Amino acid sequence: MFVHAVYFWLRDDLTAAERERFATGLRALRGIDAVRAGYIGAPAPTDRPVIERGYSRALVLVFDDQRAHDAYQTHPVHDRFRDECGGLWTSVRIFDSVGEDDAPAARRAAG
Repeated sequence: MFVHAVYFWLRDDLTAAERERFATGLRALRGIDAVRAGYIGAPAPTDRPVIERGYSRALVLVFDDQRAHDAYQTHPVHDRFRDECGGLWTSVRIFDSVGEDDAPAARRAAG
């Protein structure tokens, strides 16, 4: 299993139409055939010092393996999202992880 977690900090000055374009783009990413499961969310109302709540939207996608993730990265829908929505955020943070059973193979592949 390969998990791709993306956290977006959207610009404060976005119009309603720009926010909808971003939301539509996120939903389209979930529909890419390489994606096994996808989740779109906003910060939860939890309030503890260790929790990052400054982001605007989260996109968490699950793939069968890194090969599927890599196919997603070059998919035309992903390219379109970057082209059409890339200027809508001020910052993005990405965290990729593999399941515990997949970690040794991922370390070998990384060299």
